[in-house]
Amino acid sequence: MLLPTVPRTRLRSADQPAIETPFGPLTFATSVGSTGLPLRPDEQFHLPGDRTLARWVTPEARVELLLTPYDPELDPGNWGPLTGCRAAVWRIDALVPLGRVQFSAGLSEPLPEGADGGYDGGQVLAAVTVEDETTRLTIGGNDEEAICWAAEAGEAPRRWAALMDEVHRSSFSGWGVDYVRSKGMSWTLPPLEAGDHCELPVVAAWAPAADETANTWYAVMPSPTALLEQVTAEPTERADAPDQG
Repeated sequence: MLLPTVPRTRLRSADQPAIETPFGPLTFATSVGSTGLPLRPDEQFHLPGDRTLARWVTPEARVELLLTPYDPELDPGNWGPLTGCRAAVWRIDALVPLGRVQFSAGLSEPLPEGADGGYDGGQVLAAVTVEDETTRLTIGGNDEEAICWAAEAGEAPRRWAALMDEVHRSSFSGWGVDYVRSKGMSWTLPPLEAGDHCELPVVAAWAPAADETANTWYAVMPSPTALLEQVTAEPTERADAPDQG
């Protein structure tokens, strides 16, 4: 469960979770087995600090998605200032063995005329960057190697750490990251057992295209733990109706 100690207020109606970017909404989707979860969650909560938490519950799994502002704390001596930065933390708790789980994040609208984008990943980073003559947007998350490291950090099942050898094989397949043209990414997870959980981060950062410091690229590579620690480190006001789980 994400942020169990942070106060929250249940929203009367649940909207499709999205991060607003200069190139349109960044939206999210989850499929468990061959079934896609509804775009609108079963429950949605407002959290302090302009945050929302969405939740889906099925007989097979509980899925949560936190949307939050994010400060990557870039050194101003090396990186130009960002125009905006928001993040998501996706979590699944498996209630039964799950052979296939897929999570995706991507821009939901066609790119405007004059904008172009594509793969922009690196070691332990899955990323795409979209740019026009005024704005650069980078969307990033874990690549396969980072997912294995996440197992060591307790953000994914511990046994996934042993999958690192698979990642470096030329015949590697079955799970990992796929790129959705220039607009986003899709993560297919290794199998989950009942009681397992996995957390994945997604960060969207944008800045003026004229800034050549690669600030958006360096902003989009935190772990879920780092994102959640930033949320809980901030003072929180009391909510009207704290969620009890």
